[in-house]
Amino acid sequence: MTANKTSAGEKARAHGPDMATSFGYRTVADGEKQPLVNEVFHKVARRYDVMNDLMSGGLHRLWKDAMVSRLAPPRSGRKPFRILDVAGGTGDVATRIVTRSDGPAEATVLDINGSMLAVGRERAEKAGLSDKIRFVEANAEDLPFPDKHFDAYTIAFGIRNVPHIDKALSEAFRVLKRGGRLLVLEFSQVDVPMLDRVYDTYSFNAIPAIGRFVAGDGEPYRYLVESIRKFPHQERFAQMIREAGFSRVDYRNFSGGIAALHSGWKI
Repeated sequence: MTANKTSAGEKARAHGPDMATSFGYRTVADGEKQPLVNEVFHKVARRYDVMNDLMSGGLHRLWKDAMVSRLAPPRSGRKPFRILDVAGGTGDVATRIVTRSDGPAEATVLDINGSMLAVGRERAEKAGLSDKIRFVEANAEDLPFPDKHFDAYTIAFGIRNVPHIDKALSEAFRVLKRGGRLLVLEFSQVDVPMLDRVYDTYSFNAIPAIGRFVAGDGEPYRYLVESIRKFPHQERFAQMIREAGFSRVDYRNFSGGIAALHSGWKI
């Protein structure tokens, strides 16, 4: 797969070397991004699904279903199938996985944001899944798990909010077993002519305005829109996954590249 041409507003995404110091389009000191991102998600935790609906037009639900289908968690087996879902505080991806498996799948949801995790715990309890999903507050750049512990590592719409993406990918490789799989779903670079312009117009004008109406504050939504534009394009991010040690790396675009699902294996 080859990289696509970027629009004028997306050129900064090509290499992404400044992700650790970019809070949207603002440049901040290294170390300042994480607290700012945390504050964004404290504000939107109770409106997380609404947020993703706004960002994707509701399509994020279908994309997450497609990610779980590609993971194909086992439906039988004596050994537990351990999944680490990172930046998945509200538990929507983990719930999909354990429900699809209906058996050996056990999910650990890790998030740095306590407000997001609180929502996830409540939902898991209501769904009767507390015995299948556990929640851990920790940093994706420094995972509190032993080497070669998980069968799969998933992260949906969270990797772009990690200041040091290379560290997160290195940690993913470390905690996966040999034969383990990495799946990363993230907003990405539109590759359909004219759709990129329409998407930019909608993103920068409509989403913050709707965020103000729905959640009373448009600024968190503005950051989220800007963070998408700063994220490396598909081929560059695939190369970052390879550099972390993963093999058989590929990606699939969804909805003209609005989102992309990246896959890699620890061999």
